[in-house]
Amino acid sequence: MNNKGAGEGGRSLLKQLCAVRPVDPQESAGASRLKQVLGPWALTSIGLGATIGTGIFVLTGQVAATQSGPAITLSLLIAAFGSMLAALCYSEFAAFLPVPGSAYRYTYATLGEALAWFIGWNLLLEYAISASTVAVSWSAYVVNLLGDAHIHLPAALVNAPLRLDAHEHLVRSGALINLPAALIVLAMTWVLYVGVSESARANTLMVTLKVAIIVIVVIAGLKYVDPANFHPYIPPNTGHFGHFGISGVLQGAGIIFFSYVGFDTASTMALEARNPQRDLPLGILGALAISAVLYIAMSSVLVGLVPFHELNVAAPVAVAIDRHPQLAWLSWPVKVGVIVGMTSVILTSLLGQPRILLSMADDGLLPDSMARCHPRFKTPHVSTIITGLGAALIAAIFPLEVLADLVSIGILLAFGVVCLGVLVLRRTRPDVHRPFRVPWAPVTCTLGFVVCCGLTLTLSNGTWVRLLVWTIIGMSIYGIYGFRHSRLRR
Repeated sequence: MNNKGAGEGGRSLLKQLCAVRPVDPQESAGASRLKQVLGPWALTSIGLGATIGTGIFVLTGQVAATQSGPAITLSLLIAAFGSMLAALCYSEFAAFLPVPGSAYRYTYATLGEALAWFIGWNLLLEYAISASTVAVSWSAYVVNLLGDAHIHLPAALVNAPLRLDAHEHLVRSGALINLPAALIVLAMTWVLYVGVSESARANTLMVTLKVAIIVIVVIAGLKYVDPANFHPYIPPNTGHFGHFGISGVLQGAGIIFFSYVGFDTASTMALEARNPQRDLPLGILGALAISAVLYIAMSSVLVGLVPFHELNVAAPVAVAIDRHPQLAWLSWPVKVGVIVGMTSVILTSLLGQPRILLSMADDGLLPDSMARCHPRFKTPHVSTIITGLGAALIAAIFPLEVLADLVSIGILLAFGVVCLGVLVLRRTRPDVHRPFRVPWAPVTCTLGFVVCCGLTLTLSNGTWVRLLVWTIIGMSIYGIYGFRHSRLRR
């Protein structure tokens, strides 16, 4: 009898963990709290703002130097292919379920509450830590530019106090704090606090500038590309998995996947879009297409200007330009453009996370305070402040290589689950009108799931350990608070 009772209790618990939030295509809970001011270009610009930053200005050089060599372009193509599959799935969800929360909300509607919490918790890695990652790169470029003007800041105040040693263990670096990285995060948090329309306008200006800079660098640099720098295209493996060879190309794709996460930010702005059913798919797919072309063009020129093994620096674009006296006229404008471009990435990364926290709080999985919106500015001000303070602290302490890998594994898992979610909802709710439909859904969604989850297996053991620790912390919070306060369960 006791065994029977225990079995029924276990099944009841599993049923509660797998509880699905009903799909309501007309759902717009909380829309009056936020301003509906964003059109298709603004959403595309937000996606580009979150996408074109550290990936194109920093990670392309570092991945080329340590993982894939000149085949960085192949790594980018693999990552773009996986992102495209996920973007199509995001577009279907976003068009018929225009609610904040992105992959978290889509998972809740298809695969259950516990997995939705896991995805929402991992989206913190995408947004808050993405902002921290870009802020670290921003700091490196600012220090480089100030150095050109013979202004030298104390090394102890512009570097992370922690670093990875040869065994991927975190050790002290001797520095005190990365102060510029923390300050830029706090400044962008204030911009987001005062309004989304103001933030969108500032972002559009910055996106226009950085796209123009990338196009200028590509066109001007083509003349000085040395074809010899592309040989061998895939350098031989060094004897370690992920260091050149095919394994390096695949691991490079897994790391560089972080570069394409920005289109997901557009989906978090559902309640601030004027016509979400039409404009969200345009913003998601438009941002991905434009960024993929720019990434591949820029990385091709970068490894053509400088031997790939010299690009393992914090500011590889600046190094490539400085190596060619004929491009000296580009040095200052490019560095300023890169800094402005990265500022927009920090802004848009910090834009998405508060909306996910708002959605989770609306569902009762987080305290109600996370869902509060400012009566004047119509922004989720409490969750914006918490996100900004957390991101600033992380940017001040951790080095780039730790943060980039964590962002990649978090978003790869989220993308894979969204691909699976489309298939589930096609079976459970075939009657729902879908303004946008994934073409050849069984093939596209299955392939997207396999590619995204498969790339996580190429990432380092240290990244998996850090993800495990992060997951244990997150599931503990869910068990202590979220499970007990879930509005769906009540």
